[in-house]
Order: sequence, then C-alpha cells, then structure tokens
Amino acid sequence: MKLAGFFLLPAGWLIVISAVVLFPQTASRAIFVLAGVCMEGVGLGLSFRAARVAREPSE
Repeated sequence: MKLAGFFLLPAGWLIVISAVVLFPQTASRAIFVLAGVCMEGVGLGLSFRAARVAREPSE
C-alpha cells in the first residue's frame, strides 16, 4: 500500500501539469486540476495509513 501511495503522488502532479499545459479553457482545466489534487490526497492517505499500520504492535 505504501508503494502504491508513493506512485500516486507523482501521477497526481503529472495530471495537474498536463491539464495546465493542454487545456485552454478554465472549466476543463479546473476539473483536471481537482482530479490531480484528489489523486495526490489519496496517495498521501495511503502512505500515511501504511506507515501507521506498520508501527502498530500486533496483538
């Protein structure tokens, strides 16, 4: 899970950068930027969750 989270972080940035470069209209650009930011959030969430699960002692 941690590795998947780390792969989602640059993928989110690539979506944001490509949306800014490719889309001239503000509405479509904003939708793709929002999707990229959400993907980064999911990546951060997966990374933090995997780190937290790894630190908890097993019972």
